Amino acid sequence: MKILLSAYACEPGKGSEPGVGWHWAIELARLGHEVAVITRSNNRPVIEKALEESPIGGLNFYYYDLPSWSKWWKRGNRGIYLYYWLWQRGAYRLARQLTRRIQFDLVHHLTFGVFRQPSLMGRLGLPFVVGPIGGGEVTPELLRRSFPASAAFQERLREISNKLAFLNPSLCGMLRQASLIFCKTRQTLDILPATCRKKSCVQLEIGLEPHRIRRGIVETAASANFLYAGRLVYWKGPHLALKALAELRKHLPNATLTIIGTGSDDKRLKQLCAKLGLQDSVIWLGWIPHEEMWAQYCRYTAFVFPSLHDSSGNVLLEALSQALPVICLDTGGPGTIISPLCGTKVPVKNRSEAVVVKDLSAAMQRLADNTELRAQIGRRALEFSSANTWRDVVFSAYAQIQDSVHPLGTSTVLNTDRSEAVAGVDPSAS
Repeated sequence: MKILLSAYACEPGKGSEPGVGWHWAIELARLGHEVAVITRSNNRPVIEKALEESPIGGLNFYYYDLPSWSKWWKRGNRGIYLYYWLWQRGAYRLARQLTRRIQFDLVHHLTFGVFRQPSLMGRLGLPFVVGPIGGGEVTPELLRRSFPASAAFQERLREISNKLAFLNPSLCGMLRQASLIFCKTRQTLDILPATCRKKSCVQLEIGLEPHRIRRGIVETAASANFLYAGRLVYWKGPHLALKALAELRKHLPNATLTIIGTGSDDKRLKQLCAKLGLQDSVIWLGWIPHEEMWAQYCRYTAFVFPSLHDSSGNVLLEALSQALPVICLDTGGPGTIISPLCGTKVPVKNRSEAVVVKDLSAAMQRLADNTELRAQIGRRALEFSSANTWRDVVFSAYAQIQDSVHPLGTSTVLNTDRSEAVAGVDPSAS
């Protein structure tokens, strides 16, 4: 199949959106497709270096960027969405030129994967796939009360912007033109207009590189050393992890929490740590390079990630790939990704902060007290990881495209036995 892939963010060796763009592009090519990727000119040096070191057939990149003088808009992220909006228009013009030379079977808008930031690629007149997209997740009302006033106000603004987004003609046009819409979470699917939901499904966006997955687990003695890694902002839930640790230390006085990351709420969270009397129990490592994170996951009892409206969660898959049990909230991306077999999902619907903190603490204690349970969950985490490599995730998505969007007759869709890959989120979730 000849695929035109729109991936503003696409960069080898990176996580988050750039990693999504890169991995989907290369896995599509490895599955036997002919892939033309439109991305930013800024990504060109690292992409060309990666392809020079490891050539991949059937993969071509086409680059577009705004004039260099406009890049100041993105400094500090203050104007990144204006930049992206204008980039989409230039990328669409480039796409029209490509369609005059190449007979594509479909066009796929991949990154940015946020529903509020629409693509124009549906105007090409080709079968049009969108996503996976997120952004429809919201912090539960009762838990929002645990935020400082400024963070709660930002959450309210985000919720309002989600509702107002559907007044944008470009967004409505993208959704109308789409043949299939992949959503990262059920919450994003539910926020879409009813007319779009019948052509939408929940699909995992992220995956793992097979060589990163740990080959076995090592039995460890009882411990109560927990890890949080992520931005230090309230909607990521580090304040809930701190409060859960304070509760846990009533029963396990030696319990500790290591926090990796930086963010705008760093000072507030350290003040909370002092208020809870946790100065000697919390280790603040700040930001560390991504490559060093892999060694960190192996050192702890569990990964505590009580994020309140993440649409994805690379760190969750990374933790599972190292046989580290996950404790998260049953909402957003973590609630979608994590299986009860390899982690604990704390319910949040209509539940107060005090109840959620108590449940987080109980989950932490359960894993600290039971080394056999920890080992059992670790083995299941490795099984889950092995079924969710990047190849598996992309295969799963394009199997759905083949079935529901583009039955191509004699054209090649997938160059592999479908039984080889079992991945992604169950389509029945839609």
